[in-house]
Amino acid sequence: MEIDTKSFMNDFEDLSQEFKSLTEIHKDYVNKLESLGTLQARCVKELNHQSYRLGVIKKSMKHIKKTQENREELDELEKRMLHRKVQLDEMKEALPKMNGLYLRIILGNVNVSILNKDDKFKYKDDYEKFKFIINGIGLTISIINILANSRVLDLIFIFLLVWYYCTLTIRESILKVNGSRVKGWWRVHHFISTVLSGVLLIWPNNAIYYEFRTQFMWFNVYISFVQFLQFRYQQGCLYRLRALGERHNMDITIEGFHSWMWRGLSFLLPFLFFGYFFQLYNAYVLYHLSFRPEATWQVPVISFFFFIVFLGNTVTTMMVIPQKLNEKVKLKERFVALDKYFRRQNREPEESIELRADEITLSSSAKFQFTKRKDQ
Repeated sequence: MEIDTKSFMNDFEDLSQEFKSLTEIHKDYVNKLESLGTLQARCVKELNHQSYRLGVIKKSMKHIKKTQENREELDELEKRMLHRKVQLDEMKEALPKMNGLYLRIILGNVNVSILNKDDKFKYKDDYEKFKFIINGIGLTISIINILANSRVLDLIFIFLLVWYYCTLTIRESILKVNGSRVKGWWRVHHFISTVLSGVLLIWPNNAIYYEFRTQFMWFNVYISFVQFLQFRYQQGCLYRLRALGERHNMDITIEGFHSWMWRGLSFLLPFLFFGYFFQLYNAYVLYHLSFRPEATWQVPVISFFFFIVFLGNTVTTMMVIPQKLNEKVKLKERFVALDKYFRRQNREPEESIELRADEITLSSSAKFQFTKRKDQ
């Protein structure tokens, strides 16, 4: 026992020596952490100063009338200011950002900024997996509810919808703080879906409910199927476009059709529009059911929300199509102008420009390649 005790004492002494090393490392870590906070505050202050001064200069330039004498200088200044704005935006990506109003209400002033690029991508990837898994669970429960009439399963499914959409709004807000550009209708859509699911959850168990129940479950089966198709194809499309440098690393899959989905994914449009008109049909059926004597206030409210979701989805998708067609024409014009600019600046021989629907290749006899980051 005495030998064992000495052995333990020796082990602890060795551990104490290692602890001294750990203390030094931790002390260095704390000092650098404090220095990091100070540097972040200085960077944010200087960035705000730069943005403010750029705004003042831009506002002052609006009052200057362009003439033959100053046109070239003003054009050059505008280009330099635009370049500076891009540089500032890139710097902001590595700095913590303030939470939006929604996150401040839900989480308070907790800092949700993810500064490491790998951690950002892992969080985004976790968000995608979360959507895929819950979508599969929802599809399974919907099919079971079609085959079996159980009020308990109905409430479990509807509660799952409430939790799912509420969680999506929080996760998307965190993604937005960290550089994701999910915005516009597709964020509003999830807020509306949260409220719609909440009203469904408190809908009384009456004859009107059971008259609409089967149709609603078939609707969820179809929507889950379409979202599964979208997830698989959008994931592949985003991966390819990110590899080409044409999309942002924090871009995410969405429930609708977006401009970057044009290549290879336009076949989804008929499935999407059928789903949108299914939403309109739900609103139509509920609208007529709302005139029944036994109908409660939930019926017209759910009908209204289904109509708003249909309208928002349809209008947003219809706006993307002509916008994308116009972007194709503008993109060709921009690359022709870019080619002329490069030839003038570098005095290169004639370069061949191959413009295709899916890609733009610049090749020169001098084998000099120019890589341009596409505007997001």
